[in-house]
Amino acid sequence: MIRRSILAAALSLSTVAAFAQTQPPAPAPATPPAAAPKAKSDLTLAKFQRRRETAIMAADTDGDGKISLLEWEAFQAKRNAKGDPAKSFARIDSNHDGFIDRAELDAFFAKRFAKLDKNGDGVLAADEMPGHKSAPKAEQ
Repeated sequence: MIRRSILAAALSLSTVAAFAQTQPPAPAPATPPAAAPKAKSDLTLAKFQRRRETAIMAADTDGDGKISLLEWEAFQAKRNAKGDPAKSFARIDSNHDGFIDRAELDAFFAKRFAKLDKNGDGVLAADEMPGHKSAPKAEQ
């Protein structure tokens, strides 16, 4: 009885193996093509201003929506910024009221964006960004 069971099992296995060899392989399940890695998105003026404004407005420690010279000096010291903070403050404070507000930041960064946007398309590509490996080096 055990011999018959073994014989039946062996016969079943050999039949399955023979059948598997005669059948074409089942097609692999369709997989979507691999997506190309997304390139870092280009930077528009609105994004450029928003990012910088957010960073700079951190200097507004009293929360009044504008930055005083004292706040600016403390902010620049905390960032270990080079140069005279009073000079950079004066460059941004276009109405010379002793405070930097959001409108002045927007105007300042719009000018800066225009200088960086070498091809004038309204978008900063990676190679137009300062510090990017493909950005043109400043002449010495």
